[in-house]
Amino acid sequence: MKERISNLALFIIGILFLTQSPLMGEEMDPSIFSLQFQRVMEWRRERDEFFKTQERSPLTTKQKRIFKGLKYYPFDPQYIFSGQIERYSFYINDPKYYAIILTNRGTSKRYIRYGKFHFKLDNKEYAIEIYKSILSDFLFIPFKDKTNGTGTYEGGRYIDAEILVGYKMVLDFNMAYHPPCAYNNQLTCALPPRENMLDIPIRAGEKRSK
Repeated sequence: MKERISNLALFIIGILFLTQSPLMGEEMDPSIFSLQFQRVMEWRRERDEFFKTQERSPLTTKQKRIFKGLKYYPFDPQYIFSGQIERYSFYINDPKYYAIILTNRGTSKRYIRYGKFHFKLDNKEYAIEIYKSILSDFLFIPFKDKTNGTGTYEGGRYIDAEILVGYKMVLDFNMAYHPPCAYNNQLTCALPPRENMLDIPIRAGEKRSK
């Protein structure tokens, strides 16, 4: 299944950049909308399966027995953005190369400062910092927004993204998810840094069950 998802994701991304479709929620090609919708729905199904069956699930055995699936905002294409990453060029011995991010347990985690991504929502410009785990090829974007504490987990949410050809990326808030400590406070989770606290509500992605 993971191979099928990966192939679909690459197919979508290939269409986006070969056709130069911005995916800003305006004049979206219906075929691209459909493919991205399928990708998000499959991703959500895989997360439900992981939470329900996997040993590394943040749920306890008792919670797994009554688990009925995660909750999400409806898929909304206005929260999908594609574009160029503003890459940082820090050398490894530069103090700015690493970001030290605090966790909910009072400890800290170290990430590589990869760059910044700019996007426009409701005719306003925003920027979000992008990080990368030392042991992963995926980009890591922890963020907070005005839904935290009401519609979503108070500690913020995460997005994972791929580095595409030409150092581009797709930022899809429909794939925003809660950190594992939202379900088990004994787990350790990175807290979104101040730079990624958006002063707007992002009504997309995972939301609170109650």
